[in-house]
Amino acid sequence: MGKAEVLRGLDPLVLPNVWDAGSAVLVVAAGARAVATTSGGVAWSLGKPDGQVVTRDEMVEQVRRIAAAVDVPVTADIEGGYGAAPEDVSRAVEEIIEAGAVGVNLEDSKVPGGPLFTPAEQADRIVAARSAAVAAGLPELLINVRTDVFLFGIGPEEGRLTEVLARAKQYAEAGADSLFVPGLTDLPTLAELTGASPLPVNAMAGPGAPTVAELLAHGVRRVSVGTAIAEAAYSKAFDAARRLLDQGTYEESSLDFGALNARF
Repeated sequence: MGKAEVLRGLDPLVLPNVWDAGSAVLVVAAGARAVATTSGGVAWSLGKPDGQVVTRDEMVEQVRRIAAAVDVPVTADIEGGYGAAPEDVSRAVEEIIEAGAVGVNLEDSKVPGGPLFTPAEQADRIVAARSAAVAAGLPELLINVRTDVFLFGIGPEEGRLTEVLARAKQYAEAGADSLFVPGLTDLPTLAELTGASPLPVNAMAGPGAPTVAELLAHGVRRVSVGTAIAEAAYSKAFDAARRLLDQGTYEESSLDFGALNARF
């Protein structure tokens, strides 16, 4: 069984998002059966901000390192596809497959904060992604389409669920495999969405959000944490450096060198 089939067979799919080869190795050592990249974490590891700033080449190279470091399936966050046109998405998918990924996360935001591609425009981009996967010899590529209706508060609040469901229908018809709805943490609304969506729903755990168990109990089939683990890692590095420089002390708790080094 190939890694794409393994990824598709994981239900529920719980993904502690990674940003480099080292974080991927540690997440797998912790028990993850698959890893997903976070665009924010990748951007920070390159000294850049998140928000479709990293180039396609930079993302592909980071995914290549991650996929080479672990034996589990890797699904890659390709943000908005590194270009608005379906042809841009095709190229991104082709290169990310060549780098070793067997899944992708594709956003429907034109830019961070919106506006969004129309459902028809995004459907064309999904068709292009699936066609590129077929051409690359990986027709079973798992395409997780992110819709930012809730994340960026697009449209009147009372109409957002209806908008997401309409997008889910078009995205499913275009060849998507799952629907990612960041920004939606209200459990009754999630239950309504999962009960009506033609696609399995991906939601986010993390600070202030429901637990994995709660999300699964309300019909969510895929859970990720976005930048949360990367935020924790970089925040700890910042705080430790600041205390060392300001107070002259270093008392951070961590795995000792030998235990950490052995994970690699």
